[in-house]
Amino acid sequence: MYSRIVASISLALISSGCLLKPEFNRPTVLDASGYRDTAASTSAANMKWWELFRDPKLKALIETSLRENRDLQVAMARIDESRALLGVARPDQFPRLDLTGGVSRTGISDSMLGSIPGLSPRNEFSLLGRLSFELDVWGRYASATEAARAELLASEEFYKAVTLSLVSQVATSYLQLLDFDRQIIIAERTLKSRRANTNLINERFKQGYTAKIDLNQAQIQEQEAAAALVVLRRGQRLTENSLSVLLGHVPHGINRSGPDTNPLALEVIPAGAPAELLERRPDVRAAEERARAAVMRIGVARSTQFPSINLLGVIGLNSRESTELFTSDGRTWSLGGNLLSPIIDLGKSWSRTDAAEAAAEQALKTYEGAVLQAVREVEDAMVAVRTFNQEHQVREVQVTAARSANDLSRRRYTDGVTSYLEVLSTQESLFSAELARSNTQQRYLSAIVQLYKALGGGWEMKPAAVEQHLAKISSY
Repeated sequence: MYSRIVASISLALISSGCLLKPEFNRPTVLDASGYRDTAASTSAANMKWWELFRDPKLKALIETSLRENRDLQVAMARIDESRALLGVARPDQFPRLDLTGGVSRTGISDSMLGSIPGLSPRNEFSLLGRLSFELDVWGRYASATEAARAELLASEEFYKAVTLSLVSQVATSYLQLLDFDRQIIIAERTLKSRRANTNLINERFKQGYTAKIDLNQAQIQEQEAAAALVVLRRGQRLTENSLSVLLGHVPHGINRSGPDTNPLALEVIPAGAPAELLERRPDVRAAEERARAAVMRIGVARSTQFPSINLLGVIGLNSRESTELFTSDGRTWSLGGNLLSPIIDLGKSWSRTDAAEAAAEQALKTYEGAVLQAVREVEDAMVAVRTFNQEHQVREVQVTAARSANDLSRRRYTDGVTSYLEVLSTQESLFSAELARSNTQQRYLSAIVQLYKALGGGWEMKPAAVEQHLAKISSY
């Protein structure tokens, strides 16, 4: 008898199909054509972050952020949650065995007994193994399992995307700090020069060699440089505070290299086909897995329109006396099944399917949007790298010319050839040109970081604890 029970269950497992389980096909968004703005063959995406960032202090900050950043720890916990939810969904595809035991003593009233003696009180002892299994004919549980597995993979890709974003944020903030350091040096030098000019003009005014308006203009220029210095120092502190939080620490001073350091290594603008983003960008892959999960949930919803078939089996011990429970007379078993099918649910199951299909359509369009956005970010970053590099070269020429003009105007004013207005104009031009050159340098380097991020490179470096978390995925 037991062999027939096992054979029946085995036949049910073999015959359990996935008739309504949907297939996921990744939408085609891109072709194999190249980017609009490309001129080289080396890809930054193939560079790990420790190769792109050659400043040891920047590397140390990045490593700290990978250990301590709270958003990254949240993303890691999300992987654990998704893996646990997969562990909840997957067992539904297989038989379930439960052990139940019970002891009861029941007394029956005299009016119920009537003339039948010896029926009160009544004892019952039981120890039963209950086997239950719902045939997954329509693929409900197979679809639910694949949806949960896709969510797990999406959470892994989300972790990688957060890692990539974190590294780029730390690098960008570091570059901004170096820019503030450079601009503060420029402002301090300018303030010192203008203060000396004010003192000189004041002496000339006292001796009657110049008008008071020249003195006032010199004072205005001096205070303008002083105000700019205050603004720059404020930006420096705020950037340090922001970077500290990325590192997972309270605001503190950031250990960094000298302001003229170039912490990045990238010789050429990368090239490649936009379709490669599908295999490279973790946020795009995460969107794809979420779309897969949404499509699989259509199968879950659709299966509710059809009958569910359950197999039930019980084997165990049942007796009125505890002393007879474990004897041969106490053995009991049963085998059966049931079918539950919706007849009139006022369209509830159909509406559930419609909702799942609409959710899947949203997820697919979200994936397509993620692909298009990824290509746009690469295009924008490559344009930024090329044009900011060109702009920086122009700014270099501008600063050289502004310094020459400033020296000439000072000599012309000292010789009485021109008014102080010309000196003011050339001083302001030099100050603006030096600040603009520093800012352009920072934006050029930041564009390289954004290009590295847009191409999806460098996220492979993970702490050992994270590797252990991700390794568990293979067990499913």
